[in-house]
Amino acid sequence: MAILFLLKRPFFLYIILMIMFPGMVKAYMTDSDALLRIKKSLNNPQPLDSWKLGTQPCDDVITWVGLVCNNGIVSNLHLKSMSLSGDIDLNALSQMPGLRIISLENNSFTGRIPEFNKLGSLKALYLSMNQYSGEIPPDYFASMTSLKKIWFDNNNFTGEIPSSIAQLPNLMELHLEDNQFSGEIPGIGQRGLVSVNLSNNNLKGEVPMGLVRFDAASFEGNPKLCGEKLKNKCDKKTPKSGKTVGKSSKKSLRIEYILMVVSMILLVLMVFGIFVLMKRRKDKSGTIGVMEKDNLEGSVGLTICSIGKPEAIPGQQGFGAGQASLMAKQKAAAGGGGGGVDLMLLNNTKGVFRLADVMKAAAEVLGNGMLGSSYKATMTNGMTVVVKRVKDMTLIDKNGFEAEMMKLGRLSHPNVLAPLACLYRKQEKLLIYEYIPTGSLLYLLHGDRGKRHTELSWGSRLKIIQGIAQGLGYIQNELATLELPHGNLKSSNVLIGPGYQPVLMDFGLQHMVDKHHVANALAAYKVPEAAQNGQLSPKSDVYCLGIIILETLTGKFPSQYVNSGQGGTDVVQWVKSAMEEHREVELLDPAISGSSKYIGEMRKLLHIGAACTESDPGSRLEIRDVICSIENLQGGEEREIQMISSFADNRYDDAASTISDASYLSFAVEPKTGNNELGQRNNDSFGFRVS
Repeated sequence: MAILFLLKRPFFLYIILMIMFPGMVKAYMTDSDALLRIKKSLNNPQPLDSWKLGTQPCDDVITWVGLVCNNGIVSNLHLKSMSLSGDIDLNALSQMPGLRIISLENNSFTGRIPEFNKLGSLKALYLSMNQYSGEIPPDYFASMTSLKKIWFDNNNFTGEIPSSIAQLPNLMELHLEDNQFSGEIPGIGQRGLVSVNLSNNNLKGEVPMGLVRFDAASFEGNPKLCGEKLKNKCDKKTPKSGKTVGKSSKKSLRIEYILMVVSMILLVLMVFGIFVLMKRRKDKSGTIGVMEKDNLEGSVGLTICSIGKPEAIPGQQGFGAGQASLMAKQKAAAGGGGGGVDLMLLNNTKGVFRLADVMKAAAEVLGNGMLGSSYKATMTNGMTVVVKRVKDMTLIDKNGFEAEMMKLGRLSHPNVLAPLACLYRKQEKLLIYEYIPTGSLLYLLHGDRGKRHTELSWGSRLKIIQGIAQGLGYIQNELATLELPHGNLKSSNVLIGPGYQPVLMDFGLQHMVDKHHVANALAAYKVPEAAQNGQLSPKSDVYCLGIIILETLTGKFPSQYVNSGQGGTDVVQWVKSAMEEHREVELLDPAISGSSKYIGEMRKLLHIGAACTESDPGSRLEIRDVICSIENLQGGEEREIQMISSFADNRYDDAASTISDASYLSFAVEPKTGNNELGQRNNDSFGFRVS
């Protein structure tokens, strides 16, 4: 019994060892000892008063502030915004083998960067908003091969960006903005990079090819920097020659002129040929043409109508017919001068198109959700998009709407589906997205019983949940000024791309939707605090994430998605009751519960989902802690679930009954009515004809 007592109290064990074997203890240091030494090295450690001798940092009752523990070992050190300063005891830090994340953001640390590179197992290092200065050695990161996230922004670092950053194989996030770095950017360009910001430094030269995929805002504030996306284009140096142009040079010039003329003739002939082909195609489209079935995976036998001239079917208005009346209105609104409204392109990553291209496209209904109807549109150039018609977005004028959509269009993350274009009209708005043919998570879990559902293994589900959490974390960081950064997170708004890569959509719209409609339309308004007192916050999005986690693990359709409350399973109460009786394994979807090797991970993820769906928002996890906890599952080791929710920063680190809303590629059902027109079209709306 005494031995068991000592094993549970490392402090007393340490005292005994110190008395009996002083030489051995000199090399042994517990997390408690290391943290107390770190506290002692700080100038003003008052915020760390909970770090007391005689207590344990990962105690079940009292956990020391600023720590995340796994199996009794400190893994994350979060000391953000505590007004700390001094020289951190690096020797003590190096005695904490389980440490993976260090966050010292928004403190008063000064001087040269400490030797955190001695901690080779670190996955994330956050030093933002301090006063560190001086140069960082070129090989500083050479031994930090596990590092995924570097946030050094808002310091006073000088010199060149360390070249060893380019050698980090797992790097995902790099933020060095608002420093004084100079020189050229090293050859950074890891495939896993999802977030980069080098703005407001003194960098020069050309942006490396590996970084050209990032927005120009990531490099602004560096006048001497040049590149394809920057206003400052790079000068192409041509070799100088002191020789005069001789006969051979004149001959080569003559050949070039001849080739240029021949090329121009060929170009004219090509343009003429295209014009003739287009005219013939237009003539052939005089009849309303072909009816055929589109059996894309993820839809259920929808009928497509190839639309020709709008006059062919009087009284019906579709993409083609709607365009005729719409263009007439635009021309009248512009005073008959041929001007008028057009789509506002938010980004051109998937190509450039105009309203005319969309309105002429073949249309297929995908769903009629609470926010509006969705259509698949295949344009003549082969590009396929999804068009959402939203009628209740009335709380914002044209300028405000376009400004907000521009903000959403700039978002760039592997797990976020940003809009490609939009169009403002008083009565309704069009939002246009990239088409993801493989469907939604809702359909994959509850509708598709084919091969893709059979292949939905534990590993695939974990990947989906992790991607959803990371996407939500990115949205909450980028849209931090919004009361509800997402607002409509549910499985029908999670599209599943190739390799079970999830992407989130329908986010950032809550503050533009009519107040009388928003409570029925958006998922976040069904969380307990919203239903009780109308309280909303980013924690409401976390609750919705928890529902998705429980839905994915159990395979049950949540009643939380149904406005009437009839149908589905109350997954929150069901999971809570089972956890109280230690019957978590019985909740798991039979399709994955047979993977006994991963039962421990499934059980722990179930606990994370339950922690996200606490009825009290204050007890609910922060998104950064959700991400960290999910990431820590992937080792397959049996760790205790110990999570904290005291960090209010939006930036994140490592860490079928009834279907009521088919908003996009969830359940697509062929209309039973013989009417070829969806809804009635008023003077200010867009008509989409499908059959």
